Parts: sequence; C-alpha cells; structure tokens
Amino acid sequence: MYYQYYVYILKCEDDSFYTGITSNLSKRFDEHDIGKYRNCYTFRRRPLELIFQQEFNDVLQAIYFEKKIKGWTRTKKEALINQDEFRLQMLSECRNATHFKYNPNKE
Repeated sequence: MYYQYYVYILKCEDDSFYTGITSNLSKRFDEHDIGKYRNCYTFRRRPLELIFQQEFNDVLQAIYFEKKIKGWTRTKKEALINQDEFRLQMLSECRNATHFKYNPNKE
C-alpha cells in the first residue's frame, strides 16, 4: 500500500507555530481545529491556520524533516513558510568563529 505523508505547520491564534506530521492532512487539521485532543498544544490556541505543508513518499524522511523543523528558530520557520530560499540558506549556515568562512587563518 502506498501512502503520502505530510509535514505541516499551523499558525495558532496566539501567533505561535505548531509543527506536525500526518498521512491525512485534512483529517488531522480538522482534529486540531475542533479540539479533538484536549492535551494537544493547539487545543487552547484555536482558531488555527494551515500555513505550510510538504509532501513525502517516505515516512522516515517526513519524520526527519518534522524533527528538524521543530528545532529551528521562529525566523527560520518563517523563511520556510514564505519560501524564502536565500534567507533560509543564510539562516542555515554555521556562523561561529571557527567556521572556515569566518576564520581568515584557515584556508
């Protein structure tokens, strides 16, 4: 059996973001929207808006991407949502002093 998986980002009423994964995006959004699970992050933050979704054929890739996004800053998530590839790349670069790009002593 063939499944599609979706990593999604919801914008909550309090302007926070919620990132999740599902194989049925419309059903999962409806569950968030009606408050099906009282202990879910989104329950007290409704109404919600689906602001990003990305489709995957491989559940492991989807899980990896979801976990990666959850560790990102809000600014980086906004670059993804806005499809700002330049800003996303800039925010993804290592900026510490030991990085070759910022250390003139390393060639």
